[in-house]
Amino acid sequence: MIGWLVLGAALVLGLPAAAYLAQDRMLFLPHLAVAPPGASGPPRPVEEIAFATPDGPRLRGWLAPSRASPAPLVVYYGGNAENVVGQAFEPWPGDWSLALVNYRGYGASEGQPSEPALYADAELVFDALARRPDVDPARIVLAGRSLGTGVATYVAARRPVRGVVLISPYDSMVALARHHYPFLPVRLLLRHRFDSIARAPTISAPLLAIVGERDSVVPLARSRRLYDAWGGPKHWVALPGADHDTLGREQEFWEPIRAFLEALRAG
Repeated sequence: MIGWLVLGAALVLGLPAAAYLAQDRMLFLPHLAVAPPGASGPPRPVEEIAFATPDGPRLRGWLAPSRASPAPLVVYYGGNAENVVGQAFEPWPGDWSLALVNYRGYGASEGQPSEPALYADAELVFDALARRPDVDPARIVLAGRSLGTGVATYVAARRPVRGVVLISPYDSMVALARHHYPFLPVRLLLRHRFDSIARAPTISAPLLAIVGERDSVVPLARSRRLYDAWGGPKHWVALPGADHDTLGREQEFWEPIRAFLEALRAG
């Protein structure tokens, strides 16, 4: 009997402890590959960009400049297993410049990722890009996917932006983790909370939210809660049959993005 009690106590205490220690590896999955397999190069020219952070790590990525100057700019924040320079191979509108800077530890960027580091780095990169003479600082749009929607929402709450595109957004990492791990005391364990729902009501920039109706990672209820709390004008696009990892491959995925960006550019 005592043995079973000891085993039960070990499970009760050991599982949360293991989850606490493993959360960085579960949330941040650095991806190092630069281009999709078989890709010969981006369809538009890119230049390498780099940023020095106050604590030492150097952030690296690409800028795909528009033909116009100063040009409107999309700043993209990727998912937890994404090397964002791969977005240079996707059909983003060519009349917008596209900034693709990897998080710490992702791609060629140095350092170790964390929620505070991603926030601080995103502000640093945003400010540096807004100062470029070939960028129109009044027409900067933030685009985030999955994990990156938390970073995009944070920056949008602290910097003037023309609009925000959120792909598979969530209301908070605590709520999302509680959905997937209902048997764990998530609120006590989670260090990286990405509490977008607390920031959304303060943001007046227009929002385009794109979700997959069969998303098995971010349930629609988590996305919808953030969308409903958004303080600015907003548009919801739900793609039938799309899951978390197939959303960007759907035929209907890019048209709402093009229309949203065109309206912001013209306006």
